[in-house]
Amino acid sequence: MSTLQQQVIEELKVQPTIDPKEEIERTIQFLKEYLKHHSFLKGYVLGISGGQDSTLLGKLTQMAIDQLNEESGNNDYGFYAVRLPYGVQFDEHDAKDALEFIQPTKLYTINIKEAVDASKRALKEAGIELTDFAKGNEKARERMKAQYSVAAMHSAAVLGTDHAAEAITGFYTKFGDGAADLTPLFRLNKRQGRAMLKELGSPEHLYLKIPTADLEEEKPALPDEVALGVTYDVIDDYLEGKKIPADAKEKLEGHYLRTQHKRHLPITVFDDFWK
Repeated sequence: MSTLQQQVIEELKVQPTIDPKEEIERTIQFLKEYLKHHSFLKGYVLGISGGQDSTLLGKLTQMAIDQLNEESGNNDYGFYAVRLPYGVQFDEHDAKDALEFIQPTKLYTINIKEAVDASKRALKEAGIELTDFAKGNEKARERMKAQYSVAAMHSAAVLGTDHAAEAITGFYTKFGDGAADLTPLFRLNKRQGRAMLKELGSPEHLYLKIPTADLEEEKPALPDEVALGVTYDVIDDYLEGKKIPADAKEKLEGHYLRTQHKRHLPITVFDDFWK
């Protein structure tokens, strides 16, 4: 195993194998303890896309909320699921199936199209013409902005779905879906999250579906693996300490090194950023 591979695994806290039941319980307890420790908070907010990651975290969060309410003998805590389509989402049926599986305390649907389009027009009037890729990032940031607004009105914390297989590649929008108060799936790779969803009894099509960010209009429903040039199985193998093909290793480590800034808090004069 290369030194860099060891460094990545240590940084992202990935274990070569997991017990899905234990990790389910670990995540639920983490979510419960955070709210108990921060008594001014009364719940969590999470955007639900219909993909594996938000379905998994949404289900675990609702389980944590249900347990807290049962233990306290009241219904003070809530999980606020948020649908955030840009117009009409192409896989809306998956989002509906995910919500049926999760059964959140409350659902909000906030269509971000008007806000994103208004932002794009304002930038154009100022002389900035957004590319399709940049507009995709605008969508991700608008979604997170809306979630923080929902959280503010419910005294809740915002959850993020970032996990090790995304973190290593920086495959998220900085201050968009990469912004959150808690990231309970940190330490897990893609196949481990899939095993947990299977253990939870999720509909099979939700954890077997092809992952896609679906932010670019010129490349609708572009699979993550196509955008990255590396499959999640290969990424997971790398994170579990296994040997992967040299070309895939070079590409994956290139993603990791180029996106270090995404995994770091804003730089100060005390950071050795040049090293």
